[in-house]
Amino acid sequence: MLTVDWLVAAAYLSAVVGLGLWLGGRQSGASDYFLGRHQLPWWAVLVSVVATETSALTVISIPGIGFSGNLTFLQLPIGYFLGRLAVAWLLLPGYFRGEIATAYEVLGQRWGEGARRSASGVFLATRAMATAVRLFAGAIPLAVITGWSYPTAILAVGLASVVYTYIGGLRAVVWVDVLQWSLYMLAGAAALLVAVRMAPGGLGSALAAGKLRIIDPGISLTSPYAFGTAVLGGAFLSAASHGTDHLIVQRLLATRSLGAARAALVGSGLVVFAEFALFLLVGVAIWAALPGFRPASGDEVFPTFIATRLPAGLRGLMVTGILAAAMGSTAAALNSLASSTTHDYYSRLAGGKADDAGLLRVGRLFTLLWAVALVGGALLFRRREAPVVVVALSIASLTYGALLGTFVLARFARVRQGDAVLALLLGATLMAVLVFAAPLARELGDPPILRALGRVAWPWYVPVGTALTVGIGLAASTVRGHRGAEAQGQGAAEASR
Repeated sequence: MLTVDWLVAAAYLSAVVGLGLWLGGRQSGASDYFLGRHQLPWWAVLVSVVATETSALTVISIPGIGFSGNLTFLQLPIGYFLGRLAVAWLLLPGYFRGEIATAYEVLGQRWGEGARRSASGVFLATRAMATAVRLFAGAIPLAVITGWSYPTAILAVGLASVVYTYIGGLRAVVWVDVLQWSLYMLAGAAALLVAVRMAPGGLGSALAAGKLRIIDPGISLTSPYAFGTAVLGGAFLSAASHGTDHLIVQRLLATRSLGAARAALVGSGLVVFAEFALFLLVGVAIWAALPGFRPASGDEVFPTFIATRLPAGLRGLMVTGILAAAMGSTAAALNSLASSTTHDYYSRLAGGKADDAGLLRVGRLFTLLWAVALVGGALLFRRREAPVVVVALSIASLTYGALLGTFVLARFARVRQGDAVLALLLGATLMAVLVFAAPLARELGDPPILRALGRVAWPWYVPVGTALTVGIGLAASTVRGHRGAEAQGQGAAEASR
């Protein structure tokens, strides 16, 4: 990188930190720090939702998918939109009844604190693992382009993210998300223009090679991008992530009303489709521009193109855009993890003795502790052959189905708290077997059942997890009901003697 590239990155980082300091000066309590006092405009929350769910994974991994394949990945966001519609009308109203601080308070209201803390614990574990992968993803381009080691790049992203999150809270996270999303979309569009101009005949060769194909008809248990598989899996994944994951729900709670939250949620489905299309086309355009290019992995396609083909200045803009995406996802996770820890655990253990200002101090402390945990997790992560976006989605899918199934039971079924907690934990455990079936098969001598499960495409993880959790909850409730009826019958018989 040249001096002008470093100056662009430094100017951006200074602006982000300055914004965090300015917003942080107005924090007065935990409600302000974690929910922006429910005063954030819907359009800013919409952009923040998109920035949060996509992040550096989109900027790094999606172009690699377009480079090595085609545009069939776009079938997933079709399902994303359908899942958002279901959440907007079936789950969101429950979050706007009363004063809700986290997504899992709804389960506490329905069953009790055991269900709330169990769901929150599942969220904390899964979100921490998935964010560590995202943090690692953001370090890939920085390491490739700047020559830094991966640990140095991870520490740089983590430190930059925690500064404005610690000070400014959710309000800073959302407004910086708006800035960062605009920046990396602009940088992506510029990179696409450069790649198309480099390609002989534009995207004509890509069209002839079938790389602009979007629809892959059919449904398959093993192909992730068959139309039925992608749309169904995308719908369930979006319903789980946007209806039960506090990372997203927290932003929706920060809007002024249920109508504003619905506008932000449904509108984000359209925007994320456009974002995926842009970065997939970047990958396709790089394929057309560099026909002999053979990267070490798909995740290095775009970073290598940035480092070797983009002119000075634009290269700095692109690096800054990637840094912005990585910082945005990390900051969002830090704030939501601290929020859930503070409200779902600390405030309950404190017996309600902590006031709003006290919870603010505790929330900031948890922000720092989670920053250490996420950086440590990213440093331990080891790269795989699969794109990091697929790795992150697979980790999230490990418990998304169990969480969505638990919320379905809360909304539509009459089951006890013990049955719901059992369904949540057992559903997540069974999904761990499915998600890790392939490596387990290699370790255990390749038994046929694990080999077959290892071939199941990842978009099926959330639908299967949801069905398992709902089934377990209903079955446990039925068994308990029969036992209760038998006990009552025996008691009545003994009383009549």
